[in-house]
Amino acid sequence: MRWIDSVLWWANFEVGTPLTKLLDRDANYGFFLKRKSDYVQTPIPRDGLELLWEKIIELGHVGMGLNPYGGRMSEIKATEIALPHRAGNLYKIQYGVNWEEPGDDVDMDYRSRARKLHKFMTQFVSKNPRRAYLNYRDIDLGTTQNWSYEEGKVYGESYYNGNYDRLVDVKTATDPNNFFRNAQSIPPRSTKTT
Repeated sequence: MRWIDSVLWWANFEVGTPLTKLLDRDANYGFFLKRKSDYVQTPIPRDGLELLWEKIIELGHVGMGLNPYGGRMSEIKATEIALPHRAGNLYKIQYGVNWEEPGDDVDMDYRSRARKLHKFMTQFVSKNPRRAYLNYRDIDLGTTQNWSYEEGKVYGESYYNGNYDRLVDVKTATDPNNFFRNAQSIPPRSTKTT
């Protein structure tokens, strides 16, 4: 599809929707979504791709976006910036599902589709730790209640890999009372919060 048509698709419109729909802005319109991510470091074999297509058709209404890596990105050392997922990755996967209907049962149904596709892909993606892209926040990786080092490490190693300890040190030096925090933030070494 053309890029502009993909904009409509990502905005949860049916294929073939007129482009003028992008001009229709309704501030009260809302939809729900679930995102997960992975990194692929070795090519997925042809038979694996065939199984993947079957899985996507079976699950329905869940998709994948693939972002290629390499080039200049591979020249940036993992320790040069907070996000280490550069060299060694062929591409990043974003699993996504969007829906409009409210309700707990509907929510559980659609979220489970993304989780099932993510689980299926385990055989093809990074391991030890299974890596994830920070900007597709995924609370399935874990959250923190007390902002302890150990709680943060559960999701922190997926997002930051070997940079987690260094980022904890930066957080401890710049925000020791953990004023700036969220359910998946980097914790300081102490658990004292304001």
